[in-house]
Amino acid sequence: MCAYIGAMATPSPAPETDMPPASPAGPGRMDPAESQRINTMATALSVSVALILVGAKLAGWIASGSIALLASFFDSLLDLAASVTAFLAVRYAARPADNEHRFGHGKAEAFSSLLQAVLVAASALFLFVEGTRRLIDPQPVEAGGWALAVMALSLVLTLGLIRMQTLVIRRTGSIAVTGDRAHYSADVLSNLAVMGGIALAVFAGLERADPILALFVGVLLAKSAFELGRESVNQLLDRELPDATRAHIEALLTDDPRVLGVHELRTRAAGPLIHIQVHMDLEPFQTLKEAHDVVVAAELRVLKHYPAADLLIHSDPKGYGEAHGRGFFDADPEPHDGGAR
Repeated sequence: MCAYIGAMATPSPAPETDMPPASPAGPGRMDPAESQRINTMATALSVSVALILVGAKLAGWIASGSIALLASFFDSLLDLAASVTAFLAVRYAARPADNEHRFGHGKAEAFSSLLQAVLVAASALFLFVEGTRRLIDPQPVEAGGWALAVMALSLVLTLGLIRMQTLVIRRTGSIAVTGDRAHYSADVLSNLAVMGGIALAVFAGLERADPILALFVGVLLAKSAFELGRESVNQLLDRELPDATRAHIEALLTDDPRVLGVHELRTRAAGPLIHIQVHMDLEPFQTLKEAHDVVVAAELRVLKHYPAADLLIHSDPKGYGEAHGRGFFDADPEPHDGGAR
C-alpha cells in the first residue's frame, strides 16, 4: 500500500511534537507561495542595486581609466544578468506542479545558481587576462578621487544588500538567493581591493598595484564560482539532504508507537521543495484503514515541519515484508525486516 500527500495539500491538524528542527531554514521549510514572495522581494532589490552599480562604475571607469574599476564594472554587469535570472527563477520554481512537471519546478533555482556560477567564472577569467596584460604594461590611473567615491558607494550598497539577502536565506534557504549573495559577498572584497589598488596607484605611484589587486579579485571570484557550482550540481544530481535533516525526518516519521520502523529513506531537494520516499514497517494484522491512518499521521508530522515536502510512504507488514524495490537503486544492501533481499 502506498499513501501520498502532495506539497500543496492542506493537512488537517497533526499530532503535536516538540521535536526540534534540524536547522531553522532550508528546502521544504516554508510554504512555496510565501517563499516566492520573500525571495522575489530579495531578488528584485538585487536587480535594483546591480543597475545602480553598473551605471556608477561605468561612469567611474570612463573618468579614471582604472583597470580594476573596469573589472569591477564587468563583475557588476554579470551580477545584473545573474540577479535578473534569479528573479525569474524564484518565481518559476514556486509554481505548482502541472501535467508536464509533476514533481514541480523547484530545480529552476538550481539552474539559475549554476548559471550564476558560470558567469562568475567568466568574470574571473576576464580579470586574469586583463590584469596580466596591465601588469606587463601598467597604465596610470586618472581621476582617482572620483573612482574611489564610486567604489565607496558600491561598498555601502553591496553591504546593505548582503545583509538583507542573509536574512532572507535564513528564512527560505533559497539556493538562487544564496547564489546571488555569493556574487555580492565576493564584490565586497572586490571593492576593497579595487579601492586599495586605486589609492596605491594614485597616492603612492604604485601603478602595478591596480592590476595585482585585480588578479587577487579574480582568484576570489574563481573560488566563489567553484563552490556555487558544486552546490548547484549537487541539487541537480539529486544529492541526499544533509544527514541532520534526514535524521530529523526519520525521527518525525517514527514519533508514533504504531510505527515499528522505517527504511529505504530517500530525500532530495528541488529549490524550495523537498521530495521524500520511505518504507514504513507497521503491525501486519491491522486493517487497511488502520494502516492508512498511521501513514497519514506520519505525513502530517513531517508536513508540520516541512510544509513544502512531497511525501511517498510505502507501508510494509513487519516481519512479512517481501523483497521488492531494491537492486539498482539500493544504496544500503543490508536486508531489512530480517528478510532476504
